[in-house]
Amino acid sequence: MPSSSVPARPSASLAARLRAGRPAWLTPSVARTEILSGLVVALALIPDAISFSIIAGVDPSVGLFASFTMAVVIAIAGGRPAMISAATGAIALVVAPLAREHGLGYLVATVILGGLIQILLGALGVARLMRFVPRGVMVGFVNALAILIFMAQVPELVDVPWIVYPLVGGALALMVALPRLTKAVPAPLVSIAALTALTVGAHLAVPTVGDRGALPSALPVPGLPDVPFTPATLALIAPYALGFALVGLMESLMTAKLVDDLTDTRSSKTRESIGQGIANIVTGFFGGMGGCAMIGQTMINVKAGGARTRLSTFCAGAFLMILCIVFGPLVSQIPMAALVAVMILVSVGTFDWHSVTPATLKRMPIGETTVMAVTVAVVVATHNLAIGVVVGSLAAMVVFARRVAHLAEVTSAADPEGGHVIYAVTGELFFASSNDLVTRFDYAGDPDHVIIDLSDAHIWDASSVAALDAVETKYAARGKTVEIVGLNEPSAKIHTTLSGELTGGH
Repeated sequence: MPSSSVPARPSASLAARLRAGRPAWLTPSVARTEILSGLVVALALIPDAISFSIIAGVDPSVGLFASFTMAVVIAIAGGRPAMISAATGAIALVVAPLAREHGLGYLVATVILGGLIQILLGALGVARLMRFVPRGVMVGFVNALAILIFMAQVPELVDVPWIVYPLVGGALALMVALPRLTKAVPAPLVSIAALTALTVGAHLAVPTVGDRGALPSALPVPGLPDVPFTPATLALIAPYALGFALVGLMESLMTAKLVDDLTDTRSSKTRESIGQGIANIVTGFFGGMGGCAMIGQTMINVKAGGARTRLSTFCAGAFLMILCIVFGPLVSQIPMAALVAVMILVSVGTFDWHSVTPATLKRMPIGETTVMAVTVAVVVATHNLAIGVVVGSLAAMVVFARRVAHLAEVTSAADPEGGHVIYAVTGELFFASSNDLVTRFDYAGDPDHVIIDLSDAHIWDASSVAALDAVETKYAARGKTVEIVGLNEPSAKIHTTLSGELTGGH
C-alpha cells in the first residue's frame, strides 16, 4: 500500500497570499494612522467649509456638503493618495459673484460644467504642463502657502478673550511635545480633545466652531440644478466654469506635486485632473459649491497625521458628515483656539526655512531667488495660489530667456588670401539670442564670399531663420553672397522650410 502523506494546508497558504496582496491600508497599524488622521482633518474641515460658504455667499451646509462629497469621491477617483479635496477659498472667490447675483442654482450648474471642463482638460493632457513649473516657483508656492495659512489664523486671534492666547500656546506646546513621547495617536487630535474638554469643563467663554454657523442635520439629497436649461444659461455660467476649472486644477496639481515630493512617491496627474472633474460633478448634483485640493488640510493629513493612503481621505469626508449629523452639538463646542494652533503648526512646518537662510541665498543665483520672491509676493497680494504660480512661471521664463540669450557667440576667421571669411556661430538660436545676430557681421568690410558655420549651433524658431535671412539680405545688397553650412538635421529642416518666406525673399 502506498504510504500516506500529510495533506497540504491550502487555507493557510491562501491566507498568506491574501496578506501579501492586500492593500497597505488594511494593515492594522496603517489603518489606525489613516483613520485617526482622517478624523483630525474632518475636525479642521468644518470651520473652513463654513467660512468658505460665507465667502461664496451661500448657506454653511453648501460648503460642508461639498467637502463631504469631494473628499469621498476623490478618495476613489483621484490620482494622489492622501491628498484632501474639499471646498476651498479659491473656488469660493471664483463663484461668489455668480452666487450673489444669480443664486445657488446657477452656482451648482457652474460646478457641474466646471467639472466637465476639468475632465476634458485632464483627457487632453493638461497635467503635462506641470513639468514646466520650475523649482523656484515651487519653493515660492510652498512658502506663500505657509504664509497664507498663518495669515488666515490672525483674525481668530484679534478681539478675542485673553484666555484664547494661553490656550493656543498650550495646544502648540502639547503638539510639539507629545510626538516625542508617543506617536500612537496624532498630536493634533489629542490637542483638540484636550482643549475642548478644558473649555467645556471650565465653562470658558471662547469662540467655538458653532459660532461659525449651524451644522447640517441630514445627508444631502441629489438633484438637478434649479436653472433654465437654455443657451443663455450656458453663456452666463461658461466663463465662471472655465475659471473654476482652471483654478481648481492648478491648485490640485501643485498640491499633488508637493505631496509627491514630501512622500518620495509619484502619482498620476492625469488621473487627478479627471478625478477632480468627477468629484465636482458629483458635488454639483448634491448641491455643493465645488472644490479642489485643500493644501492646509493635506499638510495636516500628510505631515501632522502621517497618512499615506486613500483611506485617510475617505475617512475625512465620512467623518465630516458623521460629526455634523451625529455629534453636531459636541463638535460645535470645539474651541477655535485648538484648530488655530493646529494650522499655525502646519504653516511653520510647511515653510521651506532652508530656502531663506543667508547661506542658501548667497549661493542661489539671483534669478532663482527673484522668481521665488515674485511668486510669494503675488500669492500673498492676491490670496490666489494659481495666479502666483502663473506669474512666477512667466518670471522664470523671462529670467531663463535673458540668461540663455547671451549664450550665442559669433567669431570670425578671414581667409589669408582674402577670398572669403568664415563666421562660426556657437549656441542656441531662438527669439532672444538671435535678436542681435544681425549686428555681429561686418557687411561693408567683408570679402565677396561669406560663410556662416552653424556646426555648433541649433536653430529653434522662425525668429532665428528671419535673422539669418536678414544677414543674407544685407550682404546681397552689397553684391556679396552668403553660404550657410554645418546645419544639423532639425535646424536644416526648419531653415529650408522658412527661409525666404519670412521677409519676402532676398
